Amino acid sequence: MIPRRKFRLKLRSRTLILGPRTLVMGVLNVTPDSFSDGGNFLSQEKAVQHALQMERDGADLIDIGAESTRPGSLGVTAEEEWSRLAPVLAALRTRLTIPISIDTRKSEIAAKAIESGAEIINDVSGLNHDPRIAEISARARVPLVLMHMRGDPQTMQQKSFARDAVKDVIHGLRASLLIARKAGVHNSQIVLDPGIGFGKSYTQNYRLLANLPQLAKLGFPLLVGTSRKGFIAKTLADNASLAPSSRPPTIASELKIWGTAATVTASILHGAHIVRVHDVTQMALVARVADCILNPAQAPKN
Repeated sequence: MIPRRKFRLKLRSRTLILGPRTLVMGVLNVTPDSFSDGGNFLSQEKAVQHALQMERDGADLIDIGAESTRPGSLGVTAEEEWSRLAPVLAALRTRLTIPISIDTRKSEIAAKAIESGAEIINDVSGLNHDPRIAEISARARVPLVLMHMRGDPQTMQQKSFARDAVKDVIHGLRASLLIARKAGVHNSQIVLDPGIGFGKSYTQNYRLLANLPQLAKLGFPLLVGTSRKGFIAKTLADNASLAPSSRPPTIASELKIWGTAATVTASILHGAHIVRVHDVTQMALVARVADCILNPAQAPKN
């Protein structure tokens, strides 16, 4: 358990203070094929209502993506991605009171999303897919999340894994940082994400969570997304009494939430400033208690 450094992340509408408490980023996938909730929010009405509900449930940020980057996914054209995003952003721009982050690997989409009200760019490729995203971030003066991905979504779980995942992630993030800085992105506007589940083995995902303090030494705020991911389901499936596949759907879903809660707690206690989650109601509560463990001064008074 380590104390978190305090950072100030400047958005167009406000300044986010990172460190005193964990911020919860709610996931909104406007896709037909995302690994956990693909198709659930593809319609504009359902997407908008879900975003508003996540805000009511305690989300501090909403991260909207219109291209699945699950293992094996092939990606979509910029035209298709924007056709999914545009109506949702337009509808949420004046209705959400919390900031919108745009989850994209394309500079064209990032630029259009910022014009439509998004205030953060979340690039899961760490600028490896389209380095021009860094120029968009610098020009618009919006924060940039750099995530580590080993390979690309289509092949990342098929190729050989790194011998040392922690060193590989640090090396990859440093390369992404170099691209961002050369494009003019200020250090104060960068957030790092180790990319749990993106080109890592199940064991390596746990090792990365245990070694988040090493990533914190890079000197940037950390965002961690473990929500409902395959390594959690596999861990539960290895115990026959807990295997989600052997349970009714509602119970299987609850088991994944409990597994996610454990990883969210570990992330916070090891230095995460932001946790990216699907189940906002539950994880906002988890974050509240984990923050009290990290800083007992935040606990209720007797």
